[in-house]
Amino acid sequence: MPTEIERKFLVRDRSIVSELVGVKMAQGYLADNGMIVRVRVAGDKGFLTLKGKTVGLSRAEFEYEIPLADAQALLADFATLGRIEKVRYYLPVNELTFEIDVFEQELAGLVTAEVELPSEDHPVPPLDWLGEDVSHDPRYRNSELAVSRTVPR
Repeated sequence: MPTEIERKFLVRDRSIVSELVGVKMAQGYLADNGMIVRVRVAGDKGFLTLKGKTVGLSRAEFEYEIPLADAQALLADFATLGRIEKVRYYLPVNELTFEIDVFEQELAGLVTAEVELPSEDHPVPPLDWLGEDVSHDPRYRNSELAVSRTVPR
């Protein structure tokens, strides 16, 4: 079973993305019955993702590329559990790649960085631009942000 092991941080220094090229994303949530079902439009691609319950830093994740028109239709007509828009930047650091999300609309001002790890005990390098570790704070899950539409304080 595909497993995602991920840590999430607030970004202290947002200038880290100033030299990077981002990908505009819109994502919406279709179902949550213990498994979250998400549709995403990322640039000119569409994705359908199913995510299981998080245990520690790990959870089952199944992601499939789908036709862009299908993703747009699902997002427009069936994302009843909330939507978010953001620009994602990719920043390689050693053997890891940080995904830095700059949120838009009601979530403007929120910038997070996620990093997928090969194991739960894999160290994350200390980086000056990384802020608080919010990996275990459910308020910062994208699915929760899509519902609340407010930046956690």
